[in-house]
Amino acid sequence: MFEFDPYAELARLKDFPRMTVTSTDFADGEPLPRESWGAAGGGADRSPQLSWSGAPEGTKSFAVSCYDPDAPTGSGFWHWAVYDIDPSVTELAADAGNGSPDGLPEGAITLPNEARSERFIGAGPPPTTGTHRYFFVVDALDVAHLDIPAGATPAILGFNRHFHSLARGILVGTASSD
Repeated sequence: MFEFDPYAELARLKDFPRMTVTSTDFADGEPLPRESWGAAGGGADRSPQLSWSGAPEGTKSFAVSCYDPDAPTGSGFWHWAVYDIDPSVTELAADAGNGSPDGLPEGAITLPNEARSERFIGAGPPPTTGTHRYFFVVDALDVAHLDIPAGATPAILGFNRHFHSLARGILVGTASSD
């Protein structure tokens, strides 16, 4: 399988200082817990716990997303996209992406994922597509609010956050169809 890393490609355009992203649910490069798989794959569509550190001075908000570049779509698959997270927040609890108003910090905005729901949708590598990588990305941003239209795609968030990122942290989980 071709191991394309979309975030390494973006770093060629702009070199982002690194933040650290960790999870109590999985380690970098290791399988996601079954709860973080989609219901069709025996999971619960539960976003994993995420913590981050190393945001630079001047951070005014955070954006968090989950993206699978290995989905057989030609454009990958966005599982989750959240922005306008207050700069005092350095952790999202497990299941924060459940779509409930109480799941995320006040003021955070969730965009529709590929299934067009405003929540985290779990891993679901189709049969015969091998191991998929799920990039959980946290960006420290230089603005408190990104001016993105309601219902925009996660790719629109990615484009806008690229120009406002002060630092980026990446944690990769995996899931296999085999």
